[in-house]
Amino acid sequence: MSVLKQPVLIVDDYSTMRRIIRNLLQGIGFSECSEAEDGPTALQKLRANNYGLCISDWNMEPMSGLQLLMEVRADDRLKALPFIMVTAESKPENVVAAKAAGVNNYVVKPFNAETLSKKIESVLGALK
Repeated sequence: MSVLKQPVLIVDDYSTMRRIIRNLLQGIGFSECSEAEDGPTALQKLRANNYGLCISDWNMEPMSGLQLLMEVRADDRLKALPFIMVTAESKPENVVAAKAAGVNNYVVKPFNAETLSKKIESVLGALK
C-alpha cells in the first residue's frame, strides 16, 4: 500500500490546528485523515482502526501527547505505529522525553507543508 493511502490520525485539542494539519496532509497527498480532540478519544480510535501514522499535539488535557505516546508504545497492537509529536515548545528536555518515550519524529509550530512532508518522509519513507 502506498504511504499516502495509509490513514492518519490527527490529535489536537485545538480544532483550528487539526484543520491546518489536515489541509497540509491533503496538500502533500494524504487522502484519509481522521481527527481526535484529546488523548483518550485518540486511544479509542487507534485501538478501533488501523492507522498508518499518528500526529499528536504535546499540550493537551486530560492526557498530554507524551502520555498518549506512552500508552501507544505500551500497547502490543499499537507499539510500532509511527508517531510524530507536534509542539509549540522546542525545549530540549521535551525532545529528550519524547525520544525516550519512543516518538518517531518531532515538529515545532509553526511549520509548513514542506517541513511536515520531510518529517513524515523520515518516518514513513518516500511519499511517492
